Amino acid sequence: MKADREKLVVIGNGMAGISTVEQILKLSGSYDITVFGSEPHPNYNRIMLSYVLDGSKTIEDIILNDLTWYEEHGIKLYTDTTVARIDSMAKQVITEDGALVPYDKVIIATGSNPLMLPIPGCDKQGVVGFRKIEDCSNMMEAAKRYGKAAVIGGGLLGLEAAKGLVSLGMEVTVVHLMEDLMERQLDHQAASMLKAELERQGIRFAMGKQTEELLGQERVEGLRFTDGTELSCDFVVMAAGIKPNIGVAKASGIAVHKGIIVDDYMRTSMHHVYAVGECTEHRGVCYGLVAPLFEQGNVLAKHVCGVHTQPYEGSVVSTKLKISGVDVFSAGEFIEGPAHTVIVSQNDWKRTYKKILLRDGKITGAVLFGDVSEAAPLQKMVKEHTEMTDEIYGEVMGGGHCGSGGVARKVLSVESMAGEEIVCGCNGVTKQMIVDAITEQGLKTVDEIKASTGATRSCGGCKPVVEQILQYVLGDDFQTAAKQGICGCTSLSRDEIVAEIRAKGLKTTREVMHVLGWSQPEGCSKCRPALNYYLGMIDPAEHEDEKASRFVNERLHANIQKDGTYTVVPRMYGGVTTPEDLKRIADVSLKYDVKVVKVTGGQRLDLIGVKKEDLPKIWEELDMPSGYAYAKSLRTVKTCVGSQFCRFGTQDSMAIGALLERKFERLDFPAKFKMAVNGCPRNCAESCTKDIGIVGNDGGWEIFIGGNGGIKPRIADSFCKVKTDLELIDICSALIQFYRETGKYLERTSEWVERLGLESIRSAVLDNETQRKQLIERVEFALLQVEEPWKKVLEQPGTRRMLYEQV
Repeated sequence: MKADREKLVVIGNGMAGISTVEQILKLSGSYDITVFGSEPHPNYNRIMLSYVLDGSKTIEDIILNDLTWYEEHGIKLYTDTTVARIDSMAKQVITEDGALVPYDKVIIATGSNPLMLPIPGCDKQGVVGFRKIEDCSNMMEAAKRYGKAAVIGGGLLGLEAAKGLVSLGMEVTVVHLMEDLMERQLDHQAASMLKAELERQGIRFAMGKQTEELLGQERVEGLRFTDGTELSCDFVVMAAGIKPNIGVAKASGIAVHKGIIVDDYMRTSMHHVYAVGECTEHRGVCYGLVAPLFEQGNVLAKHVCGVHTQPYEGSVVSTKLKISGVDVFSAGEFIEGPAHTVIVSQNDWKRTYKKILLRDGKITGAVLFGDVSEAAPLQKMVKEHTEMTDEIYGEVMGGGHCGSGGVARKVLSVESMAGEEIVCGCNGVTKQMIVDAITEQGLKTVDEIKASTGATRSCGGCKPVVEQILQYVLGDDFQTAAKQGICGCTSLSRDEIVAEIRAKGLKTTREVMHVLGWSQPEGCSKCRPALNYYLGMIDPAEHEDEKASRFVNERLHANIQKDGTYTVVPRMYGGVTTPEDLKRIADVSLKYDVKVVKVTGGQRLDLIGVKKEDLPKIWEELDMPSGYAYAKSLRTVKTCVGSQFCRFGTQDSMAIGALLERKFERLDFPAKFKMAVNGCPRNCAESCTKDIGIVGNDGGWEIFIGGNGGIKPRIADSFCKVKTDLELIDICSALIQFYRETGKYLERTSEWVERLGLESIRSAVLDNETQRKQLIERVEFALLQVEEPWKKVLEQPGTRRMLYEQV
């Protein structure tokens, strides 16, 4: 360290302290900086812990500044070290282990601690908070050993913890004192929509419940509520709130209340000592959200560097939640009163909701659910109390009139944003920082901006605004067609990845990501399953299936339901079963208290309400193949009774349906795959809405492809007609393999047919006999890896009768 430079000590290695340091480094090189962090990690993005918990990111992924960064900037970092107090007389910072570090200025950035409710039993084993990496690790370990978790607290942190634990396979109940989730940020309608969406994702809720006691001996075994009811669980996450970490300030004699009291330049009551972030109390307010800490840090950095700055006058509190596809935003006032004018738009089909509150015609609050694309401009308007106009109304609420759009777009555009306005709340990146990066470094893509500034590298919610800034700055040079990959980890397309795997002989997902330069070394929940599928499709003999890369339903061999239980679906070939199998299903259902046994649309029985811990025993006692109701594979082959029993039937649909199902089960597909076989054109098995539909007639079979009965219904296209069963199997084999080799991961055949075109598929499968044989050979080779070859069965006399009798 240089003797002529002032010594700056930062107590706290979190986002508030280090973002302030980053700004100081840009403004001045006149400080020797020492940082103390109580955790054994470099600076990381705390708000991304939920992504680590659900497995979509690793701890390394959320590191904001690695150890090399500290070294490059000459910063002395003490990890795993807690500061005890500040001695203002000696101008020294004193650590708990007795070390003394001199200072000229100190920044306290100790953040906050989880609020551990003083409930009897809260000291039992299996009770944790959710605030740091260690908590995250404890939760992931618990999910491996235990099945039921309770999360106390229905705020942002609690919901993130709950979703992460559900993703790990636990049965999770959120316990919340109030009747609405996130009641400090959302109105009743948005909270209700959020609860309904999270229930669909498997989270349970106990609303209006106050925990009186944590039950159990040494380890927690449940909760007892003040109304006398109880909840069984073997793991508890306390997420009922946070409290400012004021320990250092209090021990040093610095003025504190709820937080460390600071003025408009973040000065504490002790000379040359400042505070920033969640540990502070400014004008009587403690902020527990990320955006205010960046605003405070910008003011503090300028102040200590002698750069003129406007004082910090408080923040307009806003919340943005993105959890497994759920988008929620609120800013300013969100509960209407007599003085408000309320503007509301709700679309139950799209599951979207917008509400704007006005006082005296000026925008003072907003709530968005489902579509938060207008969050940034609305936050600005709430902060500035913008007067509502017809133009703004038309733009935000989707109405308006001819001629109004131009003005409204200008009001809502990035052009009107102030330079110091924060675009990326996760990383404290302002509009001006992005503009400077574009103009000074010649950046032209979102990925380049992410690498340079950090914007979009966390939750990604600011990406649309970053793109708008790019377009605004670059004008005609803006390239909207910046190459998009299969996910944010890569710019490579599906076809490019498959070609590289084949050319380079890559064998594992980790190898693919390393060799092909993934931006996230561990990938994400979108690309890992896709890579695992592509590797298995390319080299079925050598590829070792990576279970960790599969979705949780596939790992557990059952579908999770909104109440946290699971459904078990045994295979019934062609929709036909036996009395013995029915009795086995009934016995197992009674023994394990299955709530409902439902006949599905795919002609199977669905055992609904199975507890997670009972899944292995149920499958063992059923002794039946899985129906793969959860997998990207052949789900069902629906059949009518056909010529065996129906007076209209011309072909034996049950036997052929059973054969097809037995042949192709367990084979991985790009997406779920359904088939149907009709014995005549009356279409009782609904072949017209299946991925492959087969209709019998007097002359043989007609094959249809690309049908879908889901959210985007599509009637299947007639593909071809064949005369024999063997021709039928061959065409289906070639079609399936061509789809496996050319389909994008999660792309249904209805989308695949429209993307490739029916004629190109016919050309590959029907017109080119050599190519068709090669496709059949490849699918047969893949089938050899999972089951016995079926072509020999077809060649035996009396095949149809034999198959029917087997089923």
